[in-house]
Amino acid sequence: QVQLVQSGGGSAQPGGSLSLSCAASGRQFSDYAMGWFRQAPGKERDFVASTDWRGGRTFYADSVKGRFTISRGEAKNTVHLQMNNLKPEDTAIYYCAARPGYYSGREFGQDDFWGQGTQVTVSS
Repeated sequence: QVQLVQSGGGSAQPGGSLSLSCAASGRQFSDYAMGWFRQAPGKERDFVASTDWRGGRTFYADSVKGRFTISRGEAKNTVHLQMNNLKPEDTAIYYCAARPGYYSGREFGQDDFWGQGTQVTVSS
């Protein structure tokens, strides 16, 4: 059974920073793409960032480009999201995702693996 366990997040003021981590267990994750999505109240879940199975290629939503950085741990079974210069519109529940196979892109579906969600709140 694959499990994705998220940590981090919380509250910050506009312009501040937060980080998220996601640890995967239950399978070899060296050939999984991993990513982050977010869902604000009353809105659909949106893509935030992703990295391919090697951690060599990264993709970002335009709204976070230049402010957020996605990275994978050396063991490849963890993924991190560093969020800088946070804005109130970044407030959402953030979800980690893992897609098996040598995938590189922004598409993660219902059949992939998802974390439990972590609240990020940005307000003054």
